[in-house]
Amino acid sequence: MDTLYLVIPCYNEEEVLPETAKQLLQKMNALIAEKKISNKSRIVFVNDGSKDRTWEIISQYHTENPIYQGICLSRNRGHQNALLAGLMTVKDHCDLTISLDADLQDDIDAIDAMIDKYYDGNDVVYGVRSARKTDTFFKKFTAESFYKIMKHLGADVVYNHSDYRLMSRRALDALHSYKEVNIFLRGVVPMIGYPSDIVYYERKERFAGTSKYPLKKMLSFAWEGITSLSTKPITLITRLGMLIFLVSIVMLIYSLVRHIMGATITGWTSLIVSIWAIGGLQLLAIGIIGQYIGKVYLETKERPRFIIKTYLDDETNSESAHNLAK
Repeated sequence: MDTLYLVIPCYNEEEVLPETAKQLLQKMNALIAEKKISNKSRIVFVNDGSKDRTWEIISQYHTENPIYQGICLSRNRGHQNALLAGLMTVKDHCDLTISLDADLQDDIDAIDAMIDKYYDGNDVVYGVRSARKTDTFFKKFTAESFYKIMKHLGADVVYNHSDYRLMSRRALDALHSYKEVNIFLRGVVPMIGYPSDIVYYERKERFAGTSKYPLKKMLSFAWEGITSLSTKPITLITRLGMLIFLVSIVMLIYSLVRHIMGATITGWTSLIVSIWAIGGLQLLAIGIIGQYIGKVYLETKERPRFIIKTYLDDETNSESAHNLAK
């Protein structure tokens, strides 16, 4: 039997954490009883710089039951880095991991099917939403548009998949070789190329608390994914620049003809519109290119993507800092 570690990023989840811990413990005990996983399997909560009692609760659970483990980051690093911190910390202690959110929206009953797919020879199993019944029209539209845009830009992402996925140790080792600071796991994991499969599930309503992804964060996350995985926006700017250049030649010919005909005042409106349009295009182009240059700047610094302040594992019954940087 293989050892499974559940990795759950947490940011201000004190309201939902007690129920999440309870349901996950029941699921793990059931899987152990069915001999699908080893009794060395663990539930690992990653505290992403929470400002509430999240870490206090995690520490308490670890003291009461060693199946619960905790990783506390030195400060808030964002969902993707918190998830990566958990995966990279536990990868040498388990045979497979399953990452999921702390809000219980991911159907934990899909874990059984994921494990079955793993034993069938798949290194990665994606949890994919079968529908978006719980989403508002706006959220559904923006989310589906995001996946379609990513596909159009050449990013190999799994449609309607968030970060609910199973990864084998071999896949985790491959993920470890990706060193970029601007990490977007939904796009990076498919690049690994190992055998993979999909498990469909119905996403539930959030059990408690509020969403940690307001519109501003959703847009930032989408932009991060696009610029981390694709250079097509720069290519599109180049093509648009060529189109504007051709239009400017047409305008030049038009202006010369109008000048020869003596209509020198005519065209003032088109001139002003052209100046504003080209000026706006240049600013937009510079901004997008600047985003890529900024990412290159951050990559060259090679700063750690996360720093672990405390790791509560099998060998610790109280807080002890390992001070790991990745």
